[in-house]
Amino acid sequence: MQRADVAPTDGFSLVVDGHFKTHYDNENAAQEAGAELLDRFPMLQVLIYDAATRTRSPLH
Repeated sequence: MQRADVAPTDGFSLVVDGHFKTHYDNENAAQEAGAELLDRFPMLQVLIYDAATRTRSPLH
């Protein structure tokens, strides 16, 4: 089980309002899930975390 306060070591994760959430194996899956989440809840801040580069980026 992945802790929400610890950055994942592989793959991609959604960062919602500063908290790590769902983990994905590829960036496209994370982008799609993030876009769907923003469509349902536009007031959220959603970023994609790339564990390989340790960077957070906004949805494209």
